[in-house]
Amino acid sequence: MVEAINAALLELGASIEDVNYLASAIIKENEKGIIDAAAVFGKEMRFVPHEIINSMQAPTPSKAKALGLNGVCEPAALALSEEKKLLLKKRIYGNVTIAIAR
Repeated sequence: MVEAINAALLELGASIEDVNYLASAIIKENEKGIIDAAAVFGKEMRFVPHEIINSMQAPTPSKAKALGLNGVCEPAALALSEEKKLLLKKRIYGNVTIAIAR
C-alpha cells in the first residue's frame, strides 16, 4: 500500500505533504494495509459512507458495482476533496487502486 501511494504521488509529481487525508469506502474500514499506510505517512484515514460514495460520479468503471458501489478510490477521493476534481484517475499498482483528488 505504501509503495502504491508513493508511486501514484510520483506519477502526479506530488509528495505526501500535499495530501490532507487518505480515504476509502467504509467497506474497507478493517483492512490492515490501509490503516497501516495511514500510520506510516502520519495521515488521517477517513472511511466514506456508502451513501456518499454513491452520490459521487466515478469516471472510471469499477468492479465495486458488484458490491452496490459506484466505485471506491475515485468516489472516496472526490468525496473528501475541496474542488471535487480528480488529479489522478484510478490507477492500479499491483493489487492496490489509487486515485487522487483536489
